[in-house]
Amino acid sequence: MGRSVLLAGMLIGAVLMVAAVTPVLAGGNAHVHEAITHAEEAVTHGGMGHADAIVTHAEVALGHAHAAQKDVHNKHLDAGVHELEEAITHGKEGHAEVATKHASSAVMHLHEVH
Repeated sequence: MGRSVLLAGMLIGAVLMVAAVTPVLAGGNAHVHEAITHAEEAVTHGGMGHADAIVTHAEVALGHAHAAQKDVHNKHLDAGVHELEEAITHGKEGHAEVATKHASSAVMHLHEVH
């Protein structure tokens, strides 16, 4: 029993460490991290030609990016917001390839937020 308790404790500790470090990797802001995650999903779906899924994920990413702007003032965050808005506009027009390029640019900018 002692060994399983030790392993469970180690697992819980590892999970807590990952949860604590994740926002730090994204400029110290959990919303930036979520924006990146959803923008990357938009890019993935864009590669499959799914314009509607680009819009869905880019809108969620944009919501998180706007929330991050309340705490973080950064030119890359602002550029990421602009690129997400462009991805949404082109995605709604069915232009998956163009929307994907904008979503990809958003990911690049969001990764630069410190």
